[in-house]
Amino acid sequence: MLIAERQSRLKQLLGQRGMADLDTIAAELGVSQSTVRRDIEMLQQAGLVERTHGGVIWIGERAANGARPYAFDQRMSYHVGIKRQIARAARQLVQPGQTVLIDGGTTTFYFAQQLLGITLQLVTNSLPIANLFLNDENVELVLTVGLMYPRYGVLLGPMAEEALAEIHTKTLFLSVAGIHDGSLYNQNVLLVQSELRMMAQAQEVVLLADSGKFGQQALSRLCPLGEIDIVVSDPGLTPEQREQVTSAGCQLIIAEDDAITRE
Repeated sequence: MLIAERQSRLKQLLGQRGMADLDTIAAELGVSQSTVRRDIEMLQQAGLVERTHGGVIWIGERAANGARPYAFDQRMSYHVGIKRQIARAARQLVQPGQTVLIDGGTTTFYFAQQLLGITLQLVTNSLPIANLFLNDENVELVLTVGLMYPRYGVLLGPMAEEALAEIHTKTLFLSVAGIHDGSLYNQNVLLVQSELRMMAQAQEVVLLADSGKFGQQALSRLCPLGEIDIVVSDPGLTPEQREQVTSAGCQLIIAEDDAITRE
């Protein structure tokens, strides 16, 4: 394969998935990890990607022209159809009058859109999600305090964790950057710390994760997959990935176009 063709395929792969680990890239391109590293270095110099522990994140042309890497609005355009499909399936887990805690993220944002008009107590650390409910008279909205992290639009840090420690909720809905070797990962240590506090305050934890997140790894490890009660994903999960989820003791919900499948 010519270098230009290989790099074009690499950009296409990363553009579609948003992120990937080096082992996956090397296997899919049929080249060595050292070759992948050289190609990634060239993309990094062009401002198109950013390296993480064991992998790489696609920033894209906008970032190369000065846009913020991982900007919330940029990530909103990744896998939109699949995220909305997952959001609709997760909506069926919420009953009117329930207290729910929603972590920041693009998949959880699409999920929050599905809750508009339902009578709820809703707690979130996400400014974009909170903004959805500013004029919704059916929702009692609680927004945590904390340091605003602009790349994600979430409130983090010790103040956020102290506020979360006073909250008790039936269900937490969260998303992550990757699921790798039986563990969940996210991009930022502060994100992970807040999510751990959220998990401690919830009776039930629901993970919203598209199939592209499986096999991916990021900077900070959150927890073993077995600490999640329900995983909502899409039909793109392989049989091995489905087995990974169910063998960890999680209920798996596959979001179809017009129905859901429970495993």
